Amino acid sequence: MRIKVINKSNYPLPKYNTKGSSGMDLYANIDKSVVMKPLDRILVPTGLYISIPNGYEAQIRARSGLSLKHGITLANGIGTIDSDYRGEIGVILINLSNEEYTINKGDKIAQLVLTKYEKVEFEEVNSLDNTERNDGGFGHTGY
Repeated sequence: MRIKVINKSNYPLPKYNTKGSSGMDLYANIDKSVVMKPLDRILVPTGLYISIPNGYEAQIRARSGLSLKHGITLANGIGTIDSDYRGEIGVILINLSNEEYTINKGDKIAQLVLTKYEKVEFEEVNSLDNTERNDGGFGHTGY
C-alpha cells in the first residue's frame, strides 16, 4: 500500500527498520531541546502530514525502550489518526519517571502503525448469548 505524505521535517520518512517490524519510527521535529520534568505532558510535532485510505487508521504507539529505560510513554495510551485527518501528526508524551528527561531534535519518540478496521453498527438487544466466561473479568482466572 502506498500512503501519500508531506514531510516538513528535516528527518527521514517513517520506514520499517526490520523485515518483521509493524511500526515505523517518528522523529521529534523541534527547534530546540525540551526538558520533561516528572509527570510533564508535551505535544511533540513530527512535521508529517499523511493521507490514510478510508477503512484504515494510523496508530501512534510508545517506543518500548523509551518507556522501559526512561519512563517516557504516550499520555493517551495509543494515539489514533483517523483517515479523514490531514493535520500534522503530533505525539503526546508523558514522563512517568521520577527524573527529568530531555527530548532532543530528531529523537525517535514513537512508532506509527497502520491498520485496517471494520465499521460496525450496534443492534440494541435485551440479552446477549451465553459463554463459558460470561461476565467474568478483572482477575476471574485467579491472576
